[in-house]
Amino acid sequence: MESELVKLGIETFKLSLYLGLPTLLAGMIIGLMVSIFQATTQINETTLSFIPKIIGVILILILTMPWMLNMTIQFSERIFNYIPEFIK
Repeated sequence: MESELVKLGIETFKLSLYLGLPTLLAGMIIGLMVSIFQATTQINETTLSFIPKIIGVILILILTMPWMLNMTIQFSERIFNYIPEFIK
């Protein structure tokens, strides 16, 4: 019983990493590209990095939403199937 809960916790952390990683990577890569652009052109506008990051993250969310939704639904189904085992 306790080992099942530990496995479930580990699976929950893995799922959160899988779901968050694409958007975080997109924001990091776009931020790095904007920083390099700002350094080479010596444009020091603080708001310049926000708009490309927001657009990039939204695009990644739109592109990966079916995959994210599928993973979340599968995880939820497994959780609901575990409920009778935990009640015993």
